[in-house]
Amino acid sequence: MARKPSAPLVRLEPEQSQRLVTALQTLLDDRFEVRLGRFEVEELLDFFARECGPLYYNKAVADVQALLRERVDSLESDIWALEKP
Repeated sequence: MARKPSAPLVRLEPEQSQRLVTALQTLLDDRFEVRLGRFEVEELLDFFARECGPLYYNKAVADVQALLRERVDSLESDIWALEKP
């Protein structure tokens, strides 16, 4: 029995999804001479969203954490500079 796929981590706006479907259809046709209908491409995008979405999401979270650490360190230095002797 096939496993029911989980919901994608990220849900796109319908306009964004439509643009991606069109772009992917064009890519598949131009590069690989593969012609898929809208339904098949939407399934493919859902697969990528489920499988790749968490990887990109976690990378973005890690990048934001690193950026915030740098900013906090910078603020901490600025605050120490305000200290009176």
